[in-house]
Amino acid sequence: MTSEAFVWIWLPQETTPVVAGKLEVDNGKILFNYGKSYLARIHDEKAAVSIYEPELPLKAGVLPLLEGLSMPSCIRDASPDAWGRRVIINKKLGLKGQHADATELDELTYLLESGSDRIGALDFQASPTEYVPRAVSNVQLTELLDSVARIEQGLLLTPELDQALFHGSSIGGARPKALIEEQHKKYVAKFSLSSDLYNVVKAEFIAMRLAALVGLNVAPVRLLKVAGKDILLVERFDRQHTAQGWTRKMMVSALTLFGLDEMMARYASYETLADIIRHRFTTPKKTLHELFSRLVFNILCGNNDDHARNHAAFWDGQFLELTPAYDICPQARAGGETSQAMLIMNNNRASQLQSCLLAAHKFLLSEDEARQIFAHQIAVIQANWDQVCEQAALSEVDKRYLWERQFLNPYSIHI
Repeated sequence: MTSEAFVWIWLPQETTPVVAGKLEVDNGKILFNYGKSYLARIHDEKAAVSIYEPELPLKAGVLPLLEGLSMPSCIRDASPDAWGRRVIINKKLGLKGQHADATELDELTYLLESGSDRIGALDFQASPTEYVPRAVSNVQLTELLDSVARIEQGLLLTPELDQALFHGSSIGGARPKALIEEQHKKYVAKFSLSSDLYNVVKAEFIAMRLAALVGLNVAPVRLLKVAGKDILLVERFDRQHTAQGWTRKMMVSALTLFGLDEMMARYASYETLADIIRHRFTTPKKTLHELFSRLVFNILCGNNDDHARNHAAFWDGQFLELTPAYDICPQARAGGETSQAMLIMNNNRASQLQSCLLAAHKFLLSEDEARQIFAHQIAVIQANWDQVCEQAALSEVDKRYLWERQFLNPYSIHI
């Protein structure tokens, strides 16, 4: 079991990291302590930014955990989720199939064994003085497809394929993905699974394109076909290329904003997020309109996987700003009635426009303004559905499967 790890951070506009502090296991909990050299930067008039406040303020000594947490949530944001953990278990222990699924490593091992180009501006090292990135050079998408298939089948990876897929192990989520760099842009590459009931990759492409058309701030996407397989490329918004190299943007998930861990995520709500936006975000009124519009679109496209780690904010040490939307993916749905992963208001999570209407005032919107958003989004989806499906080369079978089941399901548009 790993007992300590050092946190390195990319400060705003910097292309190389500095050590920020140490994580240490204490009685089964993971505690953080800023390093003296990092805190000294404050007095030396050098940049020093808290990893996130109020959770990890710039103070000396071991920082107490928020109630109910076993590690700082802003650190957990940088840890791999289901797919990345499966890759690491396969790589480190050589386990496969059900044996890998039933195995868990400790959190510090996941942090230290996952790729260094993780979402946000943190990375983790065994050393406080030497930064050695765990990264690989660009790989062919065909290699990545092969490695995805082997992991899915519970097969061990060759050293070459192991390195190809390991690069993306630090990215969150339950589905296979990897990291791609091309012409001064970075992308998250998402792959299909053999068990998919419909073309999930194309469905997410369509949802993301339609989200942009209705006016949401979303990450740009591209759809590729490699070796007969569809691959979705989502452009990263936490990286910027400069003449000196790549800068990284600090980010925290909504789960961190709520001060909750995964076990308590069921209590996360749009209502609470709206309250946080009003008090802590830049341009709160505009941001509330954007968040409400994202909620409406999630319901209209059948994305009920809108859990609190699928919402995020940039953090600059003082202020929060909503990131572009990502992971807008219609979910499998047998019939009409369903619910959102996050509560909408009070105990209501029903995936209906009626739920949004009841919550509109929490977003500083009148009933008429909410209805205008509903009408606009429905009209744009209807007007552009055929065109965007054609861009995706979506089969007629999948098109019929998605329309009025995921997209514009009669249950969802009920008011």
